[in-house]
Amino acid sequence: MPFANTAPLRREIEARIPERPFAVEFWDGTRLPASDGSGPTFFVRSPRAAAHALRAPGQLGLGRAYVSGDIEVDDMDAVIELLDTWEAPSLDGGDKRHLLLAAVRAAGIQRPPRRPAAELVLSGRRHSKERDAKAVRHHYDVSNEFFALFLDDSMTYSCAFWAEGAETLEQAQEEKLDTVARKLALAEGDRVLDVGCGWGAFPLRAATKYGAKVLGITLSPPQAELARRRAEEAGVGNRVEVRVMDYRDLAASGERFDAIASIGMVEHVGEEQIDVYARTLVGLLEPGGRLLNHGIARLRHTDPDAGAFSERYVFPDGEPLHLSRVLLALERAGFVTRHVSEHGADYAETLRHWARRLDENLDEALRLAGPERVRVWRLYLRAARNGFENGFLSIYQARCGLA
Repeated sequence: MPFANTAPLRREIEARIPERPFAVEFWDGTRLPASDGSGPTFFVRSPRAAAHALRAPGQLGLGRAYVSGDIEVDDMDAVIELLDTWEAPSLDGGDKRHLLLAAVRAAGIQRPPRRPAAELVLSGRRHSKERDAKAVRHHYDVSNEFFALFLDDSMTYSCAFWAEGAETLEQAQEEKLDTVARKLALAEGDRVLDVGCGWGAFPLRAATKYGAKVLGITLSPPQAELARRRAEEAGVGNRVEVRVMDYRDLAASGERFDAIASIGMVEHVGEEQIDVYARTLVGLLEPGGRLLNHGIARLRHTDPDAGAFSERYVFPDGEPLHLSRVLLALERAGFVTRHVSEHGADYAETLRHWARRLDENLDEALRLAGPERVRVWRLYLRAARNGFENGFLSIYQARCGLA
């Protein structure tokens, strides 16, 4: 780029951030070593990286530079650990101005870079039906084949249960699906609703092993199409129905169910709609009906919401609530909480398997989803695992009945 010069930026970083457990290598071949000789290396491939940071200072600008490929790293796991443990120095206004001017020099004269194509900027009322559909489809409609690269054979996209001697991801996911069925006390002929059914893993398990009749709902048409095909291939197409619809629209159907499974869906509901969600599920159950609510929850009440990177690239409008808030909504609606179990370590292990499987199929992932999406997913799977390991998140199953 015209007039781009990294020397001032290197000098300012070295002066303002003297303790750096990481190295930085720039596009012109220059290198700023780690102050202690350890840690990962960030490769700044283009002046556009500085331009992204200038356009959107903070997490969003750095995220854009990474997704675009203008910043790469040599060890992503080391970077996740660094972001979790390293305390960056406090910079005053003068420090920030010097770094800003140096970044301008490094970027040179150029047009502001475009946002990566993988970034989603939502409009409209948060958690409206229309906006929720766009958010969910941004995350799930990459392609069915892409998810198959790292999920187990059942295409279960929620945490596996690694107890009871499970050695493979397939065994651990079967254990989780059976745990849900046992907690719901499924019996032959039960009418079951799966809210957020994904690619049909639980409906197929409930129909083939427990003899239930299952309605699964999802906001993703590709998920629904594959779930229906899998049900036909398993010989339970007459007992498994899959619809593309919002859970809030189901009440108008007048249908009632003996049991409801909500597995990994409540994270998309949000504070504004959690009471509507609970009341809707109560209204869909027959007397004596049962609910199994399985979802990610934030642990510390002092932690901030998810950052801009997750909001734009991973789970737009995703909103894991605290367990206490979810249970309050369920109990206000008329549920009685019978049992709660925590599975954070299970999800960390599941994410470790998913990340490894994706890396093992990297060439095919790039073909199916493109480099931007693959960069997002490689980072997301590791960052999510870290969130379960460091006490930011956990996951709970709440078994409830009607009062």
